[in-house]
Amino acid sequence: MNVFLTYLVSLFILWLAFIIFFRLIRIVPEQEAWVVEQLGKYRKTMGAGLHFVVPFIQRVAYRHTLKEQVLDVEPQVCITRDNVQVTVDGVLYLKVVDPVKASYGIDDYRYASIQLAKTTMRSEIGKIDLDNTFSERERINTAIVKAVDEASDPWGVKVTRYEIRDILPPVTVLEAMERQVQAERKKRAQILTSEGEKEARINLARGERESAINLSKGEKQAKINTAEGEAYAVETIARATAESLTEVGKAISEPGGRKAVKLKITQQFLTRLGDILSEARISVLPFDLSQVRSLLQVMEEAASGKSQGGER
Repeated sequence: MNVFLTYLVSLFILWLAFIIFFRLIRIVPEQEAWVVEQLGKYRKTMGAGLHFVVPFIQRVAYRHTLKEQVLDVEPQVCITRDNVQVTVDGVLYLKVVDPVKASYGIDDYRYASIQLAKTTMRSEIGKIDLDNTFSERERINTAIVKAVDEASDPWGVKVTRYEIRDILPPVTVLEAMERQVQAERKKRAQILTSEGEKEARINLARGERESAINLSKGEKQAKINTAEGEAYAVETIARATAESLTEVGKAISEPGGRKAVKLKITQQFLTRLGDILSEARISVLPFDLSQVRSLLQVMEEAASGKSQGGER
């Protein structure tokens, strides 16, 4: 019986020592910080690695992750400056930089950060109109980060960024915005169409003007070319006439030249006179007999002169 009791006591002591040993050893994971209290008072902060904690005297009171945390800010109704209700939600990013302040500075820093982000978001949305809520997202995000970060500094928390996820106006406002967008699109389409027609008319008028200018230039050049050609022809004819007259003068100055000229003129005259008389219904002789005789004498003298010349 004494041996059995001794065996039970030994097992109890061994079990107690085993429990104390495992309660004594603490292994803190990477990117975590454990706050240790001794008899209800802050003792130390344990980082990643192996640590020893005295059982029943010291205890791990708080365990904090040092990683960046993502907190979902639930949707809430905000009123814009032009009195339009919009439902806005977002995402808050923060991390613990001081585990002691995060443990004793506030009861729940996550809940407090979310509430502060919501109130700041309502305040910032109330400063702008509905039309600017989408374009002012970056400014709203920056304002919320600044406000929450300043307020959470005593909590040992650093707010890194805030992102607005959705901005949902009421259905009636969405329908009005859709109609406005459609009207704006139609307006732009009409403006573009009118500008296109205007540009087409301008281009057509410019083309007709250039065509008329080119046509007038072509006609001008054609007239210039025609005039130059006619002038050149007249000049050529005049030159040829002058040369022929020069040759005629030279021929007249030769012996017997005058008689040959008279004979040629007489022949041309009689030929032309015969043509006129043959074509006319009434024959008119503008010369008297003496003139005809003189013409015949001229022709006889010319003929005799030619015969004598031929005998010579």
